[in-house]
Amino acid sequence: MTQTTSGAASASRPLGADAVLDALDPEQRQVASTLSGPLCVLAGAGTGKTRAITHRIAYGVHAGVYTPQQVLAVTFTARAAGEMRTRLRDLGVHGVQARTFHAAALRQLHYFWPQAIGGAAPEVMPHKAGLVAEAGSRLRLQLDRTAIRDLAAEVEWAKVSMLTPETYPAAARRAGRDPAGLDATATARLLALYEEVKSERGVIDFEDVLLVTAGVLQDYPQIAETVRRQYRHFVVDEYQDVSPLQQRLLDLWLGGRDELCVVGDASQTIYSFTGASPKYLLDFPKRFPKAQLVRLVRDYRSTPQVVNLANRLLDRVPAAHRAARVELVAQRPAGPEPTFTEYDDDVAESAGIARRVLALVEQGVPPREIAVLFRTNAQSEPLEQAMSEAGVAYLLRGGERFFSRREVREAIMLLRGAARAGEVDLPLGQAARDVLVSGGWTAKPQSASGAVRERWESLQALAGLADEVEAARPGASLADLVTELDERSAAQHAPTVEGVTLASLHSAKGLEWDAVFLTGMSEGLMPISMADGQIAVEEERRLLYVGITRAREHLHLSWARARTPGGRASRKPSRFLDGLRPETEDGGGAGAAGHNPRARGGRRQSAPAKCRTCGKPLMTGAERKVGRCDDCPPTYDDRTFENLRAWRLAVSSAASVPAYVVFTDATLVALAESTPDDLAGLARIPGIGATKRERYGEQVLAVLGGADPAEIAAGAAASAPAADAEADSAADSAANSAANSAAAADAD
Repeated sequence: MTQTTSGAASASRPLGADAVLDALDPEQRQVASTLSGPLCVLAGAGTGKTRAITHRIAYGVHAGVYTPQQVLAVTFTARAAGEMRTRLRDLGVHGVQARTFHAAALRQLHYFWPQAIGGAAPEVMPHKAGLVAEAGSRLRLQLDRTAIRDLAAEVEWAKVSMLTPETYPAAARRAGRDPAGLDATATARLLALYEEVKSERGVIDFEDVLLVTAGVLQDYPQIAETVRRQYRHFVVDEYQDVSPLQQRLLDLWLGGRDELCVVGDASQTIYSFTGASPKYLLDFPKRFPKAQLVRLVRDYRSTPQVVNLANRLLDRVPAAHRAARVELVAQRPAGPEPTFTEYDDDVAESAGIARRVLALVEQGVPPREIAVLFRTNAQSEPLEQAMSEAGVAYLLRGGERFFSRREVREAIMLLRGAARAGEVDLPLGQAARDVLVSGGWTAKPQSASGAVRERWESLQALAGLADEVEAARPGASLADLVTELDERSAAQHAPTVEGVTLASLHSAKGLEWDAVFLTGMSEGLMPISMADGQIAVEEERRLLYVGITRAREHLHLSWARARTPGGRASRKPSRFLDGLRPETEDGGGAGAAGHNPRARGGRRQSAPAKCRTCGKPLMTGAERKVGRCDDCPPTYDDRTFENLRAWRLAVSSAASVPAYVVFTDATLVALAESTPDDLAGLARIPGIGATKRERYGEQVLAVLGGADPAEIAAGAAASAPAADAEADSAADSAANSAANSAAAADAD
């Protein structure tokens, strides 16, 4: 059977009830013909879930079981709601309310506000930034644009999680949230002041639409009863993305009834940072013990090769995360195998992708059917440049153009001013960084997430560009860098025509293309370096799954060993690719961390995939380095570890470099736990390569053997040539420039 997963059905479709079922596969037909709830549909990517639920509604209407006006179908985007209405119209059904949660709630709020409160409903303000900035000012906080953006997002998270300023701190600490670097107590005070400012203005925000509607339904039983008489049958799409607040509103709409059909895929839960939770989908059978469960498994979108890769990725999910997983079964003819390509650096990767895009276009693939997807918006700059240089029209989706971002424009102004002020007697890379510091750049990556992190990444990209210009033109000045920036900016204005899509993985959710390029598939980017712990890492895996399943036929995955041309090749392929790439098919063990016995380029990853104590998968780079999960107690001698720390402090102080440049804490733990007694033993510890073995190996072995750490460090400093200090400084610079990669700081 051939099906499509998008587009309207034929307007000439017969309108008889039985005819509505004719075009469905057996599982879809089961969904469509199950007209009473509760019904839970686990629908994998590309399996035709929208077709199934719209045909269910149409079949119910044509069979006389449903009255169209008594059906409310809710989803998460206006585009999805519009597609649902179009399909229902083409199936001969009119009058069904297909809306987003917010649109449905706002309609009810406007209708019932005069009855419940009196007068007209308050205005819904389109943006929170102004009020967040005013609340911050009253607290005497110094907040820039990016911090305000992150705090506005935190307001949304708190509200959809149904938290008050009083309950926020404990919940935020449990979730590890630190928006704009504020502690939980300070953020709670800002949340309270934000509500005060909002009340003074007499406005409500987007989340208040749901909160106030839920409050009206709860406090006014007669209004709740009116709504429940109006809507008797409910359908919720993308149910894995429901927040606690949306679930609360849905419960109030239902009023204890069970005429509910939910559709979702737990393997596509990628918005937990916004408050979305798959627990409502996973716990649906518990809440409704009589619920029928249907799995849609036939994938009509992607070729068997793409589907096989997606399934194999999820095969490696830890058992605790496999609940409600859908194993896809491809329905399309065979296509080309996915490709895995390693490049020397980000520039080479972007250029290689541009060449492959041109080749696909020459083969007849329309540019609008090609997408290049990345993890962070900061990755778009070299891709935009490569597409422009190759003459490929492109569209940037889900984020501002790199050169349109405010922090980039401000940084270029600073660089232009410094260039006009005269020559600086410093290498270009260092001179540019000195200027960028006044724009907010720091040598150490920002630990915060969201806009603050994106701002740092944008400025770091400019610092990296300065290194590239300096490498290509020794002796280049700030004026040369400004000229390069001007030329790049002018060349990267995409034509106002359809072109190749450049998008983040998050913004690609719900879309599909004939050809998809997944770029930056290296540790530190996929999973992102900020993903600490198993839960966060598994969400990153799901994000990669979403990216893979966007492709219909052509799928290309790639990564770069270095960030800049000529830079240190410290990056490693993503752990998620272990066992998927041809080089690692036989070596990847099950579990989250995987194991790559021979990475491309001949480098071996020796860290075990599972905790040597409890056998649990090792999720973070630090865990894999020591071979033990954070939950298990250390097995090293405390005195040995403290001696190593004392030695490291003495060495780093003598060389005037940060301690982590010598060895990270994770490396010290690994040394203390394994206590190697020769250089060969040191070589088996990740993070201790040939250079560090040569520089520090004998010292480390002496400390492990019981020697006084201060004496060892002092003796080494006295005998070290000046070149060693220069090498340490170079190592510091390299470590800083590569710090956005999780593995870079520990690599040699």
